[in-house]
Amino acid sequence: MRDQFPSLVKKFDMHCQLHSNNQPSRTVLMVSKEGHCTNDLLFRWKSGLLHMDIRTIISNHREFYQLAASYNVPFHHIAVTAATKEESEKKQLDIIETEGTELVVLARYIRILSNNICHRLAGRAINIHHSFLPSFKGAKPYYQAHDRGVKLIGATVHYVTADLNEGPIIEQDVARVDHSLTVEDLTALGRDTESQVLARAVKWLYEHRILVNGHKTVVFK
Repeated sequence: MRDQFPSLVKKFDMHCQLHSNNQPSRTVLMVSKEGHCTNDLLFRWKSGLLHMDIRTIISNHREFYQLAASYNVPFHHIAVTAATKEESEKKQLDIIETEGTELVVLARYIRILSNNICHRLAGRAINIHHSFLPSFKGAKPYYQAHDRGVKLIGATVHYVTADLNEGPIIEQDVARVDHSLTVEDLTALGRDTESQVLARAVKWLYEHRILVNGHKTVVFK
């Protein structure tokens, strides 16, 4: 394939990449204070359900260093403030590049990335968030949703771009809810949905099933 395919690529003026399914994708997880997605990915990885290579975890908080240690994954705590953002992102990028990272997963990393790091990670970084945006912004979105009596909650995975939460969408899902559920019920159901949606997106990415077409994605399932 590697010897013969380039002539076909040249004939049709195509761009192509060849990947071996036996080579797991080198992955870096980034997380803040909500660890459900990180914990789920670590479990699926160690259980053999996700064929990837989690190289390290980067966090702007210390909450999950013990979780990382339990999976024998290096943990880097890099605090981020308005005054240190540029320096902190340089440290993050140094780690990402040193690990030869193919995929960066913002597994509930609650910091807005600068345009610089978004451009540096273009095409190899994804983000997960609830699907209330832009209706319920800011802190405690599930409390806001409960107060408004929503009937659907959901989650969205998309590529990271300089336009906040507007990158090409990879996967989404929803769960029906009703008035009988408490805020805690909504939050738990939302976290489960986020974890499942992110796991599917990660699997498709390391299987190279996703093509970006403008502002959309084409997913070959």
